[in-house]
Amino acid sequence: MNTEDRRRGTGPRRTLEGVRKRVVAALVAGAVLALGCAVGTAPGGEPEATTGAADNPGRADTEDEFARDIESAVTVAEQYWSDVFRRNGLAFEPVRQIAPYRADGEVACGQEPIPAQNAVYCSAGDFIAYDIVWAFGAFRKIGDAFVYYLLGHEYAHGVQVRFGLQYEYTIEQELQADCMAGAYIGGSVQAGRLQIEDGDLEELRAGLLAVGDDPSQPWFAPDAHGTAAQRTDAFFTGYQRGLETCDIG
Repeated sequence: MNTEDRRRGTGPRRTLEGVRKRVVAALVAGAVLALGCAVGTAPGGEPEATTGAADNPGRADTEDEFARDIESAVTVAEQYWSDVFRRNGLAFEPVRQIAPYRADGEVACGQEPIPAQNAVYCSAGDFIAYDIVWAFGAFRKIGDAFVYYLLGHEYAHGVQVRFGLQYEYTIEQELQADCMAGAYIGGSVQAGRLQIEDGDLEELRAGLLAVGDDPSQPWFAPDAHGTAAQRTDAFFTGYQRGLETCDIG
C-alpha cells in the first residue's frame, strides 16, 4: 500500500446528520478517562493469518519501511478526518500523540497499564499506543496493509470520542471503528492519497481474521470485538460504501 502526493477532496458526499451537536458537546465535556479499546490479538498474542502469512521476500519489510508506513498511515488518517470535519463545518484536532512501546505496562492510560502485544487508543491522554515489537511482527507476517488498518482502527476510536459516540456494548463501538477504518482507507484510495497494490486486500482480510474473537465469545462480553466474519463485514462495508454506512449520524 503506497501513498500518493496528490491531495484531492475525500470524506462523505453528504452531511453527517447530528455530528455537529455531538462534537461540540464532546469537546466541551472532554474525553472519558478510559482505554479506548484494543484492536485485539489472536490466541498466543501474535496475529496468525491464513493468507499472506509468510514473509514475502519480494516486499520491503525492514524496520525503516515499517516506520514509514506508520507515519504514512497516521498522516493519511489525519487528512481524511480533517476533510470529514471540514465538510461538516467543524475544526479537526488530530490525536495528540502516537506512542510506541516495548514492554507490558511501559505506557499507562490514566492509572491503567497498557498490556504488551496490543494497540489502543487512550482517551485519557488522547493518544494511540502500540507495541512496536508486536506490530512489526504483524507487519512482516501479514503485510504493510495491516499497519493502515491497525492505525485506522485506533484513530477511529479517537474520532468516536470527538463525535461523542457512546454505546452500551463494546462490540458496537469496535465494529463501528472497523467500519470507520475501512471508510478511511477506501476514501483515501478514491482521493488518490493511497494506492492499493496487489495483495493488499488479501492482507487486510488476513489481518481481520487474525484479530477476530473466538466464535464462542459472547457478543455482550465487556471485551468483545466481533468475530472475524463480523469484523471483515464491518471493515469492507466502510471500505466499499463509505462513512455513511458506519452509523455515525
